[in-house]
Order: sequence, then structure tokens, then C-alpha cells
Amino acid sequence: MAQGGHETSTNIGEQIIAHVANSGEMIHFELFGINLSITKHVIMLWIAASLLITVALYASRKYRSEKRPIPSGFTNAFEFVVDFVRTGILIPTVGKNHVLKWGPLVMSFFFLILTMNFLGLMPMFNYINHGHGGTTPTGNFNMTAALAIITFFAIIIAGVLEHGFFRYWKNMIPGNVPKAVLIILIPIEVMSMFVRPFALTMRLAANMTAGHIAMLAIFAPIFILHNAYVGVASVAMNVGITFLEIIVSIVQAYVFTLLSSVFIGQSIHPHH
Repeated sequence: MAQGGHETSTNIGEQIIAHVANSGEMIHFELFGINLSITKHVIMLWIAASLLITVALYASRKYRSEKRPIPSGFTNAFEFVVDFVRTGILIPTVGKNHVLKWGPLVMSFFFLILTMNFLGLMPMFNYINHGHGGTTPTGNFNMTAALAIITFFAIIIAGVLEHGFFRYWKNMIPGNVPKAVLIILIPIEVMSMFVRPFALTMRLAANMTAGHIAMLAIFAPIFILHNAYVGVASVAMNVGITFLEIIVSIVQAYVFTLLSSVFIGQSIHPHH
């Protein structure tokens, strides 16, 4: 019996890892020795991107077909979220004059991350990759690192476009600083350039992965103990955690978008 229980526990642990990890190549593909295989997280990314493009085209159909559209229904709700990102994130961070330039990137971050987070909560995607779970691509550090790298280059490009190549790098060092302090300050500023994308990568992926692990771990006693009361308690707790995960999904999309916009704004307005 103990042996069987030990095996059950081990299997549950393996199932949890299989669910949150990007395990299993659905389509193997290599290019110049680089593994570009299609995995479940890649599939989930494609699904999220396709869904987001479809929703955006549907919500903006009036703006593309009418000269003076009056938004209503879903279009009005979509416009409300866009306006929230514009007025609540973009204008205070990058400035009103730069909203049109950096708005598409920042809004793409918000909507794509939010879509991937929500899709990761839907049980029907668990059938991807032989039942190992679709999960959310934002729980994959490769995915969040790719988004953070885009932010990294956007910060540099924004500063160079606004101030020029040489002045941008000069603006990283505050004026009227003693030369002795520059020995310490310059390495710190260079390190901060790479700490920012690292923080974006870790924060988003860790929060999304932790939520899925917590939910699966709470379900585990059902299969270990085979007790009805434990099962009811586990389900009840996971219902509450699911609502918490919905909030976390929104907050993490907002935080990543806000920090990316703040970093870009600091590059444009280095003295603010």
C-alpha cells in the first residue's frame, strides 16, 4: 500500500511538472542547428494571437467602415480598455506626444499577455499535447524573456530617436556628478539596463507558473487519499484560487505593460 501511495504521489508530481513545463515536441523542426520545434506553448501562443487579431478586427470594424462611428456593445467595451491603457498608462509615462508612436507596442503587450493568461485558465486546452495541459505561454520563461527583450530594444530605440545616439547614452549619467563617483555609477547604470528586462521576465513567468502549480497541488490529495470530503474541500479551494488567478492575470498584464511603458518613458524623458 505504501509503495502504491508513493507511486501515486510521484505520478502526481510528474503530472504537475508536465502541465506547467513546455514538455513534449508536437512537431520537431530545426533550422541551422537551432531547435525550433512546435511545442504546446507555441500552439497556445498561436491560438492567443489568432484570437486577439480576430477580436481586434471585429471590435474595430465600425472604425474601418464608417467615417464617424458610434461605438456600441462589444466595440464600446473594447474601446474602454484601449482608452484605459492610453490614459492610465501611456500618457502619464511616455507623454501625450509619443502615444501614437509607442501606443501600438504597449497595447499589444497588454492585450496579448491578458489573452494568454486567460486562455491558460480554460480547462479545454488541457487536451493539447496528449492531456499534458496547454497552460499559459506567459508561464514559460522563454516567452516572457522574448517580450522583455522587445522592451529592452524599445527602450534604446526610443531614447535614440528622441535624443540621438550619443546623447542618449550620455543621458544615462546624471550631470554634475564628481568623476570619482562615475567609477561606481557607470557600472550600476549598465547593470540596470539588463536588470529591467530580467525583472520583467521573472515577475510575469513566476506569477503565472505559481498559480497553476498551486491549483494542481490542491487537487493532488483527491488522488492520493481517495476521500470524498477531501475532494469537496479541494474543489472549493480551487474555485476560490481560480477567481484569484483571474485577478492575477489582469494584474500581471497591467504590471508588465506599465513597467515597459515606464522604462520607455524614462528613456524619452531622462530627467523626469
